Amino acid sequence: MAKIDLSLFQEVITNEELDSLDLSKSTAYIGFEPSGTAHIGTGLMWTDRINNLISAGVTVKVLMADWHAMINDKLGGDLERIRESGRLMVKTFNALGMDPKVQIIWASDMVSSPDYWMEMLKVAKSSSLSRLRRALPIMGRSEDDADRDFGKYIYPLMQVTDIFRLDVDICMGGMDQRHAHMLARDIAEKIGAKKAISLHGPLIGSLKGTGRMDSENFKKMSKSDPDSGILVSDAPEEIKRKINQAFCPVGETKGNPVIEIAKFAILPRTHTLEIKRPEKKGGPIYINSAEELESLYSQENIHPMDLKASVTDYLIKILEPARDIYKGNP
Repeated sequence: MAKIDLSLFQEVITNEELDSLDLSKSTAYIGFEPSGTAHIGTGLMWTDRINNLISAGVTVKVLMADWHAMINDKLGGDLERIRESGRLMVKTFNALGMDPKVQIIWASDMVSSPDYWMEMLKVAKSSSLSRLRRALPIMGRSEDDADRDFGKYIYPLMQVTDIFRLDVDICMGGMDQRHAHMLARDIAEKIGAKKAISLHGPLIGSLKGTGRMDSENFKKMSKSDPDSGILVSDAPEEIKRKINQAFCPVGETKGNPVIEIAKFAILPRTHTLEIKRPEKKGGPIYINSAEELESLYSQENIHPMDLKASVTDYLIKILEPARDIYKGNP
């Protein structure tokens, strides 16, 4: 049985706990807010990480967090539109090769049980308002947003409740979900619940420029700003336009979204990245790892325009099955 490829993740909490886990008897989950067409950070990058856990023997549950999206005012808070978005998202994951053994679970089904709300009351009584405030970034909200709409405070309580109700050993999510996962671990200690391990994946930065991923000013790819990222439904000419205008400084790998797309979304799937160059410039380069890509780019052996052209070609090809889902579907 294969092991989890930890190079696909940025952080593990904790390695010791993961090492002691029998993966063949373990369950993991990741939640997604259905809130419109997914970008490649969701539809492409996480599909590969989900598949990696399944190949290691882990049972993976994908939570379509429709109620969470409603609380977060996505798609105008219209639950039926949100659910339709979720159905398209599942089709997208499947088209991009998500393992059919994945279990799809809807938040709507979970909250229909009175036991869910009893569990959430236990979670609420084990937290504090200040602790919930610190968790608000998981939903892209500030303390001011929650003060105007107290419903926003329900969101982190629900996310922790999801973790307990799903009885998972591993929580997956981007680095922006760290607050919720740490809250769940803290509360688990207080109430004697299972303390889930956290696997945090990287965030792909905005095409407009990101700042360092470890910076407070980091700007991630977002579907709310179409020019900040690549949507799985983008036509080839749109992908080319967005990548061509993307921030991609010569020799700089940190905060470079085109490098991040290649590292996090393409190489884990293709295992090889061909950089096409004219023979007078040295001919094509075949890259087999993120480390090799960063080394060659930082030494200026790869020109930004050659990198952009290659990333564009790969994305157009990889996203074709997902793009077909959205044709003629407004």
